[in-house]
Amino acid sequence: MYVAQEWKDYEVVDTGGGEKLERWGDIVLRRPDPQIIWPLSQETAEWRDVHGHYHRSSSGGGSWDMKKPTPERWTISYGPLKFHIKPTSFKHTGLFPEQAANWSWMMDKIKGAGRPISVLNLFAYTGGATTAAAYAGASVVHVDAAKGMVQWAKENVQLSGLADRPVRFITDDVFKFVQREQRRGNRYDAIIMDPPSYGRGPNGETWKLEESLYPFLESCMSIISDQPLFMLINSYTTGISPTVLRNMLSMTMQQKYGGQISAGEIGLPITRSGLNLPCGILGRWEA
Repeated sequence: MYVAQEWKDYEVVDTGGGEKLERWGDIVLRRPDPQIIWPLSQETAEWRDVHGHYHRSSSGGGSWDMKKPTPERWTISYGPLKFHIKPTSFKHTGLFPEQAANWSWMMDKIKGAGRPISVLNLFAYTGGATTAAAYAGASVVHVDAAKGMVQWAKENVQLSGLADRPVRFITDDVFKFVQREQRRGNRYDAIIMDPPSYGRGPNGETWKLEESLYPFLESCMSIISDQPLFMLINSYTTGISPTVLRNMLSMTMQQKYGGQISAGEIGLPITRSGLNLPCGILGRWEA
C-alpha cells in the first residue's frame, strides 16, 4: 500500500461503524466511508465534539449537520502546497488527501528528469496533482468537465504561489479534448488520469470504467511523447484490482517504452489504531 504519511494539516483520527473522524487543519469532520466495515470500539467525546457530521440519507445522498461555527472554506497545507477545503453536498471536501502519496512521487520524477516536462492531468478535479506538478517545475494542462472544479483548481494553484507557472485550465469533456490533441499533434511527457466509475458525456455518451478505461488509455498513447516520464492511473471503483491497472499499463506503456510498473492500494494512516485505511488503487508506469 502507498500510504500518505507526511501530512501535518490532515489526519484520520479514528475509524469505525462505517465512519471516519478526520482533522482538516483545525476543523474536525465526521464522514461515512464504505471501506470501514469494522465496528467503532468506543464513541468517545471526540467523536461527538465535531464541527460537522455528514449523514447519509436512506433515499440517497445526504447532508451536513454543522455543529460548531465553521468557515465556509479554509486552507490546509501539504509542505509548500496549499488547498482550499470546503464541505460539499456530496460529503467530499474538495481534496483526497491520500493522493499526497502520488504528489510526492510525481514531484520527485519531474524534478529528477533534468529536462522540461509537460504534464496532462485528466479528470483533474480541484487540481491536487496539477499544483504538485506545477510546483515541481512542469508545464501542466488541467482538464475537467466541471467548471466549478476547474475554478477551484485555479485558486489552489494561486494559493500555492504558483500563479506565474505555465498551467492551462480547460473546462471540457476529457475524451473530446484527447481526440483534439491527437489531431493537433500535441504530445505530453506525463499523463495523470483519475477517471470516474460512471459518467455521462455532454451528448449523453456513457462512461463505465470497466468498459471504457482500456480504450481511453489506448487513445492517450497517441498523445504521449517519444520520451515519456510517467503515466499514472488512479481508481476509486470498487471491485477493480490494482493488478488490472498493472496489466493495462503493461499492454500499453511498457510494451512500447519498456520502463517499470508499480500498482497497489493507496491509503492513509489511522492515528488511533495504527492501521491503514484503504482509499483506492493506483497504477504507475515510469521510464
